[in-house]
Amino acid sequence: MSESKELQLRLQRIGGLVQEIESIADPGLQASTKELVQLIMEFHGAGLDRALEIIANTGDPGVHLIAALGRDPLVSSLLILYGLHPDDLENRVERAVEQVRPKVQRNGGEVDLLGIQDGIVRLRLGLGGHTCTSGAAIQSSVEEALYAAAPDIASIEVVGLEGKSAGGFVSLDKLLGSHSRLSAGESQSQGIRASSTREPNAVELPVVR
Repeated sequence: MSESKELQLRLQRIGGLVQEIESIADPGLQASTKELVQLIMEFHGAGLDRALEIIANTGDPGVHLIAALGRDPLVSSLLILYGLHPDDLENRVERAVEQVRPKVQRNGGEVDLLGIQDGIVRLRLGLGGHTCTSGAAIQSSVEEALYAAAPDIASIEVVGLEGKSAGGFVSLDKLLGSHSRLSAGESQSQGIRASSTREPNAVELPVVR
């Protein structure tokens, strides 16, 4: 099982647990459970933010290290979850498309990024006349590459091939809920912002009410 698919399974489990919290009948228990999740998120977010600040303060080596952390699939998803990834959504999607394009071309296809708006990625996928690979297989490989690099994508729209999403991936935003969000907390430091930019669509958990 690939790391991206394993991560998706874990995120689906998290999403299921969040939904279970929402369905707790006891209001007091539900509020306490939500508060526990919120406090853990805030604690972890503050710790990661501080760690990145310390790394960034070492100068160029620290900046390069943060960039390397942003390229690691597991660490990247964690940084995205807390809105601490050094690259914004657009840059991560563009880089993923460039990286997957040679594989698509070897299979007789073409992929072009048409645009990104409100977290929705629009792609054009095409097949050559002599490819033995199905359009669904090519679309699936492209979607897997994009969701691995940017699990905070809201959705992927494909032009040029019939059918809907072929990869079966679910965005972080959908898994953790698009309403009633919990902020991981604003950064308490200023130094980290030179190398780590919080994204406006950072994924958050339900807020305690």
